[in-house]
Amino acid sequence: MSDEQEILFEQKNQLGVITLNRPKALNALTHEMALALTAKLNEWAEDDSIKAVLIKGTGEKAFCAGGDVVKLYNEGKAGGDYPYKFYHDEYVGNATVKHFPKPYVAFIDGIVMGGGVGVSVHGSHRVATEKTMFAMPETGIGLFPDVGGTYFLPRCPGELGMYLGLTGARLKGADVVYAGVASHYIQSQDLDGIENALSSMTFSADPHGDIDQMLDVYAAPMDGISTKEIQASIDKHFAFDSVDEILESLDGDDSEWAEKTAKGLRSKSPTSMKVSCQQLRLGATKSFDDCMKQEWRMVNRIIQGVDFYEGVRALLIDKDQNPTWNPATLDEVSQSDVDAYFAPLEDGDLDI
Repeated sequence: MSDEQEILFEQKNQLGVITLNRPKALNALTHEMALALTAKLNEWAEDDSIKAVLIKGTGEKAFCAGGDVVKLYNEGKAGGDYPYKFYHDEYVGNATVKHFPKPYVAFIDGIVMGGGVGVSVHGSHRVATEKTMFAMPETGIGLFPDVGGTYFLPRCPGELGMYLGLTGARLKGADVVYAGVASHYIQSQDLDGIENALSSMTFSADPHGDIDQMLDVYAAPMDGISTKEIQASIDKHFAFDSVDEILESLDGDDSEWAEKTAKGLRSKSPTSMKVSCQQLRLGATKSFDDCMKQEWRMVNRIIQGVDFYEGVRALLIDKDQNPTWNPATLDEVSQSDVDAYFAPLEDGDLDI
């Protein structure tokens, strides 16, 4: 274990700067990082000398490629309570970002998945670049699109959120802004200049407006948004309320995209797909806090199940890319099985 700190905090005049500092692990979020982030945000929310916050990642490849699922796998298989603590504190952190009362600027430069989305997408200003690669690939590891995915995915254009949540499809660059995951599109080479401008800025009584104005100056043209080309197909096939109907619709389309999409869905955890589909439909009408409470109920059942451990094993431990899901088919996952993931917990809901 390196002595290097995993997350760094610095005050630059009126700007609080957070740096995710695990470049060799693509800045993957650990439990300790989640706890430290929440504590510092709570402190800065009350600190009148801090007018805005910036979060970024170290290295050239990633902002944050997710949570540290290998540790979750090892600890969960050993029967410890670490997974419960991690997800509880991660979700509290997501809510802290959402409710942060000051501008929260995220430089989503590079890979952003899972836990990295949770510490960026809920902020007021989310900056994508030509290097941004976004995905919520959780159904491929027996999980569900969490970290507030229940809230933000149903609010993407049309059925794009259901498509992203079930397939784990990747979005790049300007497509991330089109989806609503990012709010601004700027060239990666300009980020240092923006940070310098933010750190030297004397904010007015409207700091959100100050940052909007400055980011508009650096705005890059959003050319070649590929998602627009398939939006109509996504809306057609992913408008249904069940995975079976979505697959039936895709199977009736002889396009290469539909065939590839259906094949990809059939490789995911059947339980995860059914649970995620219901999750996202319910999330469309829930408040953010109620979405996070729902996710806490769901992840408790995931930790107690089998597919998450099998999915992580196949992808990241043995790396055979050949998970054996249980149940193995959609038909074997009953509605009562799905509903159990959403049932109230004996210990009560997430306190946020």
